[in-house]
Amino acid sequence: MKSNQFSRALILLLAISLSLPAFAQTPRADTFRPTVRGTRAVVAGGQPLVVEAGLRMLHKGGNAVDAGVAATFAGSVIEFSHFAFGGEVPVIIKLAGKPVVTINGQGIAPALATREFFEKRAASEAGTGASGRSASKPGPIPSSGPLAATVPGVLDAMIVALDQFGTLKLADVLQPAIELADGFPIDELRVSYIHNTRRIFEQWPAARAIFLPNGQEPKVGDIFVQKDLARSLRELVAVERKNEAKGRHAALAAVRDYFYRGPVAERIGKAMEEMGGLLRASDLAAFHAEIDQPTRVSYRGYEVYKTGFWAQGPVLLETLNLIEGYDLKKIGHNSADYIHTLTEALKLAFADRDRYYGDPRFVKVPGAELLSKDYAAMRRSLIDPKAASLEQRPGDPVRMKSIAQMIGLVTTGPSEVDEAERAHDTTCVNVIDAQGNVFSATPSGAWLPAVVAGDTGILMSSRLQSFLLTPGHPNELKPGKRPRITLSPTLVLKDGEPFAALSTPGGDNQDQALLQVLLNVIEFGLNPQEAVEAPRFETKHFVSSFDDHKFNPGVLLLENRISAAAIEDLKARGHKVETGGSYSNAAAPTIIIYDPQTRVIQGGADVRRGRYAIGW
Repeated sequence: MKSNQFSRALILLLAISLSLPAFAQTPRADTFRPTVRGTRAVVAGGQPLVVEAGLRMLHKGGNAVDAGVAATFAGSVIEFSHFAFGGEVPVIIKLAGKPVVTINGQGIAPALATREFFEKRAASEAGTGASGRSASKPGPIPSSGPLAATVPGVLDAMIVALDQFGTLKLADVLQPAIELADGFPIDELRVSYIHNTRRIFEQWPAARAIFLPNGQEPKVGDIFVQKDLARSLRELVAVERKNEAKGRHAALAAVRDYFYRGPVAERIGKAMEEMGGLLRASDLAAFHAEIDQPTRVSYRGYEVYKTGFWAQGPVLLETLNLIEGYDLKKIGHNSADYIHTLTEALKLAFADRDRYYGDPRFVKVPGAELLSKDYAAMRRSLIDPKAASLEQRPGDPVRMKSIAQMIGLVTTGPSEVDEAERAHDTTCVNVIDAQGNVFSATPSGAWLPAVVAGDTGILMSSRLQSFLLTPGHPNELKPGKRPRITLSPTLVLKDGEPFAALSTPGGDNQDQALLQVLLNVIEFGLNPQEAVEAPRFETKHFVSSFDDHKFNPGVLLLENRISAAAIEDLKARGHKVETGGSYSNAAAPTIIIYDPQTRVIQGGADVRRGRYAIGW
């Protein structure tokens, strides 16, 4: 018997002898990486140098928030394939002994961005037969380019986090990012994104100058330099230093004003106007990242927290309410019944997302009703254990009834979006320290192919594409409004103490992946690394938050590590099954688990996209 087979058999026998049913139902699997453990902190993120930036703050005496902010800034420099400094970031924070809060770091739509503008633009270009790349492509809201930009939200969100919940200076948490902007050895993933999106971004001179140095694509291991961005970051540090005699809060406020109301805003606004975009300096001045109250539900003794209905996070909460009525351990991990039940519950939660979620400053979302246990019980009755639903079935949580399929929103036609322009997603940052301080974030936006705001070196978000142009819809585009985003950090408490922080890239798939990872831990006893590496599935039965906003009824993506018998069973129930590779799921979570009794902190980082975790 091979050594790894012997190890698995031994563990299984021990599990049975110790009466540990989770082990018996879900045998331990070899993982590509070990679970990371520490007693002072664990930092997890999208790239090793990003995680090192966070760990450095802990070595300086900072807390989990300081580490999370530094890691986010570092990611905005090095992970430009999925996230850059001009993007957006929602955050969930819990300081020891304090309540859970969220920070809304999603930028707003420009004042000039109206539904009428994009409808007229689409009609005009369709009439002239215009076609081509990015800003000239026919379509309501472009997937990339200057017309897709929202206000950069990252800096303000991080300043709010640092000011209200951190301890260090901006100079401290920005230092790793500045060093990375001065130059870092570029990796395979970033090189591939430059190559694959080149034909889009090379039309914009500032982007071309950064990503094609000397007119050439960088090679793996080349020192990649972003000198304009490094200069902009140093300007921010200089402003803090100039104002530090006024106190820490005043110095951070001065940095914010310099960026959003001062020289940087002027340069961004001018650059975007020159490129034909809608964003202006006045839009930056109108924005402020907000501290917000989280949404939450209880699930089998755990309290699970997500952002408000301005993001898709409550989908996970709705789904937990729905599946709480099932004995998942008895059903069996990744069995056909398990996958079917979770998939059908997710479909119902996504249907509610697509009907109700939007910026609460503009629309009234029936949030309490959507997350009520009574509503879940009513909706649960719609799940047919033997057949896959192929309809979109939102509910009416106020009147407690089901309603007809949405009209005028669902699109199922062929996509016209250039594959190089499709949404390229997100990263994740999670930190828990020894005191039980927790930081969970999902930084995103400004991914390649992105326009660069002139000589600032700042890549700009294309999140405007997440709006809809459907009149009266909660996520209808309006000036000054935030689009309903997919970004979904997660925090879990048990008995009032931190239990877990988890987040992931993956667009619409984020909360599906996070749900499976969380259940892997809570229901089936997997350790963090096993939980993130376990086989996953993904339904596409929702209106896409990106690009063409396409609806794919019944489509179910499965990794091929799921048993052949389960796959055939799911097909027989009517799911439109598509099977991918062993680790083909588009999400790539990290999760950190905290034990308040032993103070041991454990982290897992998905191998699917090279996530990374370090314990101390």
